[in-house]
Amino acid sequence: MYDKKELCEKITAIYPEIGVCNIDIDVQYDDEKKAWVVRLNKDEHKLTHYLDVPEADLCMNGKECVSLGLEIAQLKKNIEGKQF
Repeated sequence: MYDKKELCEKITAIYPEIGVCNIDIDVQYDDEKKAWVVRLNKDEHKLTHYLDVPEADLCMNGKECVSLGLEIAQLKKNIEGKQF
C-alpha cells in the first residue's frame, strides 16, 4: 500500500506541469467514497477529482492515471484561456 505523499509524488512525476505537492496539488483518502481525492489549484482555477483505488494502483505501478490526465488537460486549457 502507499500513502498520500507517495501518490502525490507519483502524480506530479507523471504530470510535472501541475505543480508541487501540498501547494498546487493535495491528495487525501476519502473513507466514505473509498477513493483518493485529488485537488488541484492554479491561480483561480480549481479541480477536484476522485481517483478510485484501482486507478490509483495503476498510477503507482507506473501507468498513466487516464481519467485524472483528461481532467488535468482540461484544467490546463482553462488556465491558458482555451476553454471549449
